[in-house]
Amino acid sequence: MAEQAAGQEFDILVLGGGSGGYATALRAVQLGMTVGLVEKGKLGGTCLHNGCIPTKALLHAAEVADLAREGSSIGVNSTLESIDLVGVNKYKDGIVAGKYKGLQGLIKGKGITVIDGEGRLTAANTVTVGGVNYTGKNIVLATGSYSRSLPGLEIGGKVITSDEALTMTELPKSAIVLGGGVIGVEFASVWKSFGVDVTIIEGLPSLVPNEDASIIKILERTFRKRGIKSNTGTFFQGIEQNNDGVKATLVDGKTFEADLMLVAVGRGPSTAGLGFEEAGVTVDRGFVITNERLHTGVGNVYAVGDIVPGIQLAHRGFQQGIFVAEEIAGMNPVIVEDINIPKVTYCDPEIASVGLNEKQAKEKFGDGNVETTEYNLAGNGKSAILGTGGIIKYVREKDGPVVGVHMIGTHIGEQIGEAQLIVNWEAYPEDIAGLIHAHPTQNEALGEAAMALAGRPLHG
Repeated sequence: MAEQAAGQEFDILVLGGGSGGYATALRAVQLGMTVGLVEKGKLGGTCLHNGCIPTKALLHAAEVADLAREGSSIGVNSTLESIDLVGVNKYKDGIVAGKYKGLQGLIKGKGITVIDGEGRLTAANTVTVGGVNYTGKNIVLATGSYSRSLPGLEIGGKVITSDEALTMTELPKSAIVLGGGVIGVEFASVWKSFGVDVTIIEGLPSLVPNEDASIIKILERTFRKRGIKSNTGTFFQGIEQNNDGVKATLVDGKTFEADLMLVAVGRGPSTAGLGFEEAGVTVDRGFVITNERLHTGVGNVYAVGDIVPGIQLAHRGFQQGIFVAEEIAGMNPVIVEDINIPKVTYCDPEIASVGLNEKQAKEKFGDGNVETTEYNLAGNGKSAILGTGGIIKYVREKDGPVVGVHMIGTHIGEQIGEAQLIVNWEAYPEDIAGLIHAHPTQNEALGEAAMALAGRPLHG
């Protein structure tokens, strides 16, 4: 990495080296700009070190455990002897270390100046790190997020977040997962596969409440079949813990006991104490407020990633980083609305979605102006081989383009690529139905669903 220079001025000075920050830096140098990248921890941020990559490594280990346990059902006489969590962690950490080394080499090779330490915005064009001022013609705030808790709920002892869950060396016999969103259902899925007795507590009426109702129904049914318990529709009140475990109480007086509790109630923006408000940047409940082009309204200060209100996804931050670099370069890049950003939840079964769900579409176009179709994966050869159920659901504006694709099933996240092209390119079902989808793949289920919505189903 380029040598640090006190008082150096850059075309772009980026505060934070996670997905949004390093994407900004890489695209900016590609466009001929000089870049300073301030990072207090490790390049790659939460996604690489405490989020996307390590959790998906655990989910793969969980899948292998299930395959070993269930091998005899397909004539493979395998058994699951035990889960060596130290070994699982070694595998997980090896994946992370390899990606981290690759990212460091990439940043160094591009000539990006990495400034080690915690930065603070001290003026509209200045970031101070360890008492040294660095200036940028443009500033990009990309400080990421942290695992939130609830008011009065202290993390410690047997009450943990995903950060601690990723470094456990022993599995509990039982666990409560507080929160039925993406992080909660992913860890519940992993731990159940590892043999843990899991109960999810979610205050809202359902698990993964942001998904389409059809997807929610199948996930909840499949989780029950897997033995993952859940209590929805009643909010959490308090927790007691001792050497033996935890006791969670809900507002209706119902209690749950387990060896530990994972708090998975979302992530908060990491902006406190970084000087944003003092420099004139508008901050609302910790989030940096920007216009649609990610400008803060102060000088040449932009913000990207989890600190900008909206869905908190690594690939959203990554794309916003590229967007801001191109915006600064005067390229006028195209805005991708949050609703059209692809989302995948990597529990078993996986959930993948992009665009409007049925309820959102009806709110936008009116009840009588929305058409949907659901293709059941029971009719898909590859899904039968994998032993998965699930659906592909299309939502379209009546006589118009597809505005949403929602999917659930083992490995179905791999189909999100075509799904996001369908939605973002405003394809009509007739357009998709005319394409050839390879057989036998789960991908052909997208074609079958399109044929059904176009009024010519072959297998329906």
